[in-house]
Amino acid sequence: MATRLRRPGWRDPRLLVGLVLVAASVALGAWAVGAAGRTVPVYAAVGSLVPGEVLDADSVEVREVRLGAAGPAYLSADEPLPDGLVVQRTVAAGELVPRSALSAVDELAVRPVAVAVPGVLPEGLVAGSAVDLWFVPEDATAVPAGAGSSEGAAPTPPRGPYELAAGLTVAEVAKPEGAFAVGGTTTVHVLVPVDRLTEVLAATAAEGDVQVVVVPGLAAS
Repeated sequence: MATRLRRPGWRDPRLLVGLVLVAASVALGAWAVGAAGRTVPVYAAVGSLVPGEVLDADSVEVREVRLGAAGPAYLSADEPLPDGLVVQRTVAAGELVPRSALSAVDELAVRPVAVAVPGVLPEGLVAGSAVDLWFVPEDATAVPAGAGSSEGAAPTPPRGPYELAAGLTVAEVAKPEGAFAVGGTTTVHVLVPVDRLTEVLAATAAEGDVQVVVVPGLAAS
């Protein structure tokens, strides 16, 4: 005798399980769409932030953005700005502030060094620019201080301009004002890694010039 198939009734467990799964799938999809479209408040840089700059209410603004899973990587504006944070890499104007770009003051590994730039500034030299520092001896054939030869060793060859440090960040450009504005000397504050301070500071006091060379099209990081 052939077995007759019965249509499942509302009390059939398989039908109830199927309905539960469909409902759960619809609810999960609605939640995912809602979460993807939800905005959160985060801090963004008002202007260019450079290493060593203290983060305060004047340097940031609040933006409502969709970040999804990337939210924890940025500084949330749900709470007031933490005290004692400084920028440790350049954050461009309008960029969301990444937590990885901030550190405590005592963790900052650079120090500002003032370099005098007489006359016309190189094009593109502004706060946040990436620059190289070069030393040009007063006598291009002079041997740098401390480079003397020991007894019996070959004489040290003459030395011309040489690079002190590369890929540094300009923290500030202080231009002369008033009667000294025309043809005056601009002071460029360059952030130098702690392990290069000795050589850079020695060069600023030596007989010669420290030249600030802009790296075109590159913001320091």
